[in-house]
This record gives sequence, structure tokens and C-alpha cells, in this order.
Amino acid sequence: MKTIAFVDYENIWTGLAERGLFLNPEQLVYILQQYADYFDNDLSAIYLFANFDREEFRHMQTAFERTNVFTRHIYGKSNFSKTDLRHNATDIELMLEAQEILLTRPATVDLFLLLTGDGDFLSLIRKIRSWGKEVQVIGVEGSISQTLQPYCSDLKVFNQLIASCSETGYQAGQDLEQGIGIIGHLQTRLPYVASTKARAALSTQLGRSISQVKELIKLLLKEDMLFEREHPDASLKIGRTKIYLLNLENSKVKDVLGAMYDEVYQRNLKLIRGS
Repeated sequence: MKTIAFVDYENIWTGLAERGLFLNPEQLVYILQQYADYFDNDLSAIYLFANFDREEFRHMQTAFERTNVFTRHIYGKSNFSKTDLRHNATDIELMLEAQEILLTRPATVDLFLLLTGDGDFLSLIRKIRSWGKEVQVIGVEGSISQTLQPYCSDLKVFNQLIASCSETGYQAGQDLEQGIGIIGHLQTRLPYVASTKARAALSTQLGRSISQVKELIKLLLKEDMLFEREHPDASLKIGRTKIYLLNLENSKVKDVLGAMYDEVYQRNLKLIRGS
């Protein structure tokens, strides 16, 4: 059967993360291809929808594009002001894309493979079926809305593929102290610690994947050990960048920095005054 997959990436990523599972773009595409092959379906295209401005998804759009996935950047929230800009943005964009295919090239698809757990897609499923097309929902077991359950089948196959590919067992807390030390050293050597620079250094020095590093950064932010700020930089096209600053009022950060504390303090003070 001619098959097109639609991926509600943020929904799936969240479902996996809640279980401590992380897939890189190549792994997710591989799983979808293997799933289609298992049922002798011809997977001709994958459309993936996500807000690639999110910290967790930085650089993933390029990685997905390299695997011939059609990505759709769905901005929905400001990273700095934390304000909602577009309600249900992914749902709307995904539905519009699917219906465009139904209207303009229905002969190219027999089966719509919908990777999500969001019950809001029930109306899209009904529309697809009204056109005489098949639709199948797959997702993370335990994270799929009850309204979508009648359209789910063979979840066991999909979740077995996930388990075989995912990075499991990482506990960000075990790298907390070393991570603080690495960022502290970066702050003493660089004019500012750009978020991309911090991720690269943490990945290299800790021997962790980027997905795992992002989990560590999330923990540092959650525990108020790290701040993220927007910093002006005239050398960049957009004139600003996101940087990380250690929270020097946090007792854990103070203990880890030790003799570096005063130097990092002076660097922080300079950056805060200059921003």
C-alpha cells in the first residue's frame, strides 16, 4: 500500500521522554521505515511537524532533512518570554497538509500513518476515512488518547522497534557536578557561553549524546543552577544569541566551583551589566 507518515514530533518526543527514552532523527526514521516494511507497505514520504526553536530540538531540523524527511517548523512559543503565540499550531498545520494531499493528489496515498497520541486528530482521521483512505495511528504505549484507540493496531511492533533503538537508563543527576564544572570553566575562558558551545563541550567532555546533554541542561535549569539569557552580539545576523550563566547563589554551584567562584562571579557581573 502507498503510505505517507505524518509525525506530531513534540507529542511523540514528550511521550518517550517521560519514559526516559530518546531517539535521534536517524533512529526515528529507521523505525518508521522498518514498521512499514514489516507490514509490506511502501512508505513514500514522511512529514514531520515540530517547533524547532525548542531547546531540545535545536539542529534536529537539519538532521531530519538529511534523512529525506519533509520538516515543518511550527513556531508556537517564545523561548525567552515563555508566552504562547499559536494555540494548537501543530495540529492545524498537520491537518492542513494532510487535507491538501487528499484534495490535490489522492492517488499517491492509500494509507495515512499518523504518529501521535493527541486525541485532537480524531476529526482528521474521520476526514481521511470519508475519502476512502485507510488511517493507522501509532505512538508510545500509554500515551495515546482513548479517542484514538480504535484506530491503533500493532502497537507492540512499533514499541518493540522503539525499545531496540532508544537510549535508555540515562540519569542526568549523575553528571550534575561535572556539568557545572565544565560550564564554569567555559565561563572563565570565553566572553560568553553560547548554548550551542555549552552543549558541544558537555557532549565531548562527558561522553554523552546530544539528547542526554539536553536532559542534563533541562535538569540544571529546573534546579535553578543555570540561567539562560538573550545576549546581544553584533557579529550575528540576528544580533543576539542565547547564553548560559551559572546561578552563583545556588549552594550546589558554589560548592562545585570552589576556587573558580570569584572569577565566574566577575564574568557573570560583566555579562549581566552589558546585556
